[in-house]
Amino acid sequence: MKFPGQNYTRAKDFCAGYFGNLAAAAAGMDPSSIGKAADFLAELFSSGHTLYVCGNGGSAAISNHLLCDFSKGIQTGTVLRPRVVSLSSHVELITAIGNDMDFADIFAYQLRTAARDGDALMTISSSGNSENIVRAIQWASGHNVQSIALTGFEGGRSAKLADINIHVPASNYGVVEDVHQSVMHILAQFIRMRLMDPALIADSLF
Repeated sequence: MKFPGQNYTRAKDFCAGYFGNLAAAAAGMDPSSIGKAADFLAELFSSGHTLYVCGNGGSAAISNHLLCDFSKGIQTGTVLRPRVVSLSSHVELITAIGNDMDFADIFAYQLRTAARDGDALMTISSSGNSENIVRAIQWASGHNVQSIALTGFEGGRSAKLADINIHVPASNYGVVEDVHQSVMHILAQFIRMRLMDPALIADSLF
């Protein structure tokens, strides 16, 4: 269902509709996909491999936020030292690739340069159809780099190409991005919690 889909005259009504749409989108997700991603990422980090993450626009902000919460958050109170790289964080490199080559290659080019066998890619795209996201997954699939796609709307090409698809059934960019942000926090906090001494959990801030 699309939101808003009508003209709201009062902000409080729009707010109620937005939060209702947000709750419905979260409730409509397949929780098993988050479980698969959590298990995969915990094993990835335990084996010393690197997670590369990318997105455009608001999804780029989530990508950079993920770098913080995974690199620092997960290792707080645990012995795990996650290796995470946001491909959306280097404006100098992104603009050089986009200007001199092709904007559609800004993420795949970085993967070709840095990724190694056994590493992983997480993409964040509401539509799932951003060409630079699709090309990154395509490159990963041919080079022993498994992929997790966070998608919304109809899922797009990313949902079909990725090894694990975490799909948000909503057609509003803000709602999809809000749920993607929550998924990022859920993964980071759950992986951290599972590795902590149980006696520390009650007294720790998450």
